Amino acid sequence: MIATLVLARLLSPSDFGVVAMVTTFSLLLTNFGLNGFTEAVLQREKINSILASNLFWINVGVGALLSVGLATAGTLLARFYREPAVAPVSVGVAISVFVSSTSVIHLALLKRAMRFGAASMNDIVARFASVAVSIVLGLGGWRYWALVAGAIALPLSQSLGVWYLCRWKPGIPRSVAGTGSMLRFAMHVYSRFGVNYVARNMDNFLVGWRFGAYPLGFYKRAYDLFALPASQIAAPLSNVGVSVLSRFKNDLSQFQRYMVSAVALMAFAGMGLGADLTLSGKDIIRVVLGAKWDEAGRIFTFFGPGIGIMLVYYMQGWIYLSSGRAERWLRWSVFESLFTAFLFVLALPWGPSGIAFAWTLSFWTLLLPGFWYAARPLGTGIMPIIHAIWRYVLGSLLAAIISAVIMRGPVGLSAMQGATGALARIAVVSVLFWLLYLVAIVILHRGTAPLVQFANLAKDMLPQGRWLKSRRADGTSQPQPAPVQERAQEGY
Repeated sequence: MIATLVLARLLSPSDFGVVAMVTTFSLLLTNFGLNGFTEAVLQREKINSILASNLFWINVGVGALLSVGLATAGTLLARFYREPAVAPVSVGVAISVFVSSTSVIHLALLKRAMRFGAASMNDIVARFASVAVSIVLGLGGWRYWALVAGAIALPLSQSLGVWYLCRWKPGIPRSVAGTGSMLRFAMHVYSRFGVNYVARNMDNFLVGWRFGAYPLGFYKRAYDLFALPASQIAAPLSNVGVSVLSRFKNDLSQFQRYMVSAVALMAFAGMGLGADLTLSGKDIIRVVLGAKWDEAGRIFTFFGPGIGIMLVYYMQGWIYLSSGRAERWLRWSVFESLFTAFLFVLALPWGPSGIAFAWTLSFWTLLLPGFWYAARPLGTGIMPIIHAIWRYVLGSLLAAIISAVIMRGPVGLSAMQGATGALARIAVVSVLFWLLYLVAIVILHRGTAPLVQFANLAKDMLPQGRWLKSRRADGTSQPQPAPVQERAQEGY
């Protein structure tokens, strides 16, 4: 958010558009290993240093090849987009592809050892470094090169940090049982990611090709706000969810109980967040990015209704990964991608706003079929999922409609101009919506049970809450170290 706040005022929409033309392709390459080898390391019951070393060298070798390929393809991309700046930008971004490959296995070993706090802190520090580099160069007038430098600084900082946190060192690759099976599992996961990525980035491709860098800059800023909850909430929780559910894959009742509980909590938070952002998204973009980005705010209003359901939809991946059925995830993703791409093509005549609406329609349409297909081998069905989320969907819808009607009334805020008026509207509509939403949840659940559950979870997430819980459990004044922390020194 800091980067967006500052860089949107230093750089033009076309600067963001040029870099987006390259990152549309580079992010697929960067995620080789990160989506695949990470899940293979997390999901496997036992792993030793030889297996980890083999995966490390395979990942680094492929990363080097992909980096060279992207740099070489820069000229072709420049011709396709009719934008000469794309060629040198491709060479710069290609460096980040190789650097990213050097940290994948170390990061996976940290997560396998349940050291999520260390992994998250490393990511935060790396992002601060990336933001600092981009802002300094942006102030110096480097234009889109400021974004390219930040794209390189991020994986470089991540790699340095994760090598420090996980002291495991890769050895010479050797033949050992398990390498082939882990590689096949990783390829299923990455293939699924690749298929999904093509559909997920066809929007950038179509907008850039049809409308050019300037409209793509507006669209990309709106999309980034739309995707922010997924990257900051769904993605980190996925690592935790897969690690936990993998331990219950042979206990179906426990597996279902944990999964449904997690879906309910995500629906409670996600539906509220999505509705709130839909109501206040235009003003948020005006405050964060400035008045010249108002078109991005208008586009975002078509993204907003899809945020909550997107967070719930992504949780179906937990079922595939924790149960070891990556091949089914790949098959579903092929169907999902074709369906989403079809909606994009239909929506293209309505411009970037039409593409944004296609995103929202895709998530709402595929939610229940997606969970049905994921849970089919387990025999649990989708009724528990429907039961877990329908009250939050209805509650957020009712609260949003009432809030919108009240805000359109004679409250005087709609006439206020500038950042001050936008901030006032954000504050009022957010407070109004969340009050109505919580009341609706209590009425629909005929009690405060979901609010109490969420409050207890929030309390447990605080360091003080965990300390008190440990003290009650063992009668001591200090929490006892978990056995996995002893194994974390090895990283696996």
